[in-house]
Amino acid sequence: MKIGIIGTGKHGSRYARHILHDVAGLELCAISRRSSSGAQQAREWGIHYHAEWQNLIADPEVDAVIAVTPPVLNVDIARCCAQAGKPLLLEKPLAVDSQAAAEIVSLFKEKSLPLTVGQILRYNSTILALQKSLNRVGTLYSFSASHRLEPSTLPWLEDPSVAGAGVILHTAVHMFDALHFITGYRISRVRASLRQIHNANLENLFTAQVEMENGVIGTVDAAKVGPARTGRYEFVGHDGELQGDQIHGKLEFISGTTIEPIAHEFPAGTIVPLLRDWLLFLQGQAGNPISGEEGLAAVNVCTACLDSARNNDWVKVDY
Repeated sequence: MKIGIIGTGKHGSRYARHILHDVAGLELCAISRRSSSGAQQAREWGIHYHAEWQNLIADPEVDAVIAVTPPVLNVDIARCCAQAGKPLLLEKPLAVDSQAAAEIVSLFKEKSLPLTVGQILRYNSTILALQKSLNRVGTLYSFSASHRLEPSTLPWLEDPSVAGAGVILHTAVHMFDALHFITGYRISRVRASLRQIHNANLENLFTAQVEMENGVIGTVDAAKVGPARTGRYEFVGHDGELQGDQIHGKLEFISGTTIEPIAHEFPAGTIVPLLRDWLLFLQGQAGNPISGEEGLAAVNVCTACLDSARNNDWVKVDY
């Protein structure tokens, strides 16, 4: 299966290196990158370079496409792939808003083409262990979740015309998908607040009250304002509390004053297992690892949070 990658910057180059060295059955044959360093990467990797991403999609050697670009480009990339009849793996978020994300899903559904979303946090070992161990809390009543990262150094993440939004769309989107993955419940409505710190254009601090299906309530927050990096989840149920940190690899069950560590693998790379599952899906040997509909659902929550913060009110999440 010959793969073309659009966007081989910091994150996209990870996909490239893993295809080159770690995933049997996938062959990197072409890349496209806005930066002039893309041509140098192609020479180092011994593959084709396309200055324009449209030419990569049209390349007859490319069987399937991976796009790791600012999300404002995703709709155009999806339209081009759909027209060319080529499967697409889009890095999260699926799009800058619900309307664009829905169009992407519809395009590929109409063409019966494979569309996969890179919500790779699903492959984090702590997230997987939280899902597996959640039944220990019994009936789930409430939760809290937070993702906190260092301030971004990427200039485009401060440009609304390119990024679409700040930490809600680029950080919390992972959290929204992980909460559904762990619990099996959808978020039904949100009430959000946001702040702009170190960033004059887009939010980099966000909190929200959240209501899920089955009466489950909780809080979420995401930030890129300080030097700390954490990814915490807490689930409170009838029989105890389950808590974990997907960055630091901690997982514990609490009953009364007793804290019980839960053994699980320490977090490792998440791109390789996604690519292996994606290959099986493209070969018809397994289901879609993360469908376009799942990517759309996460973007729908992001859109609701942004609307809520603007209107200072509860907003229902559309699905």
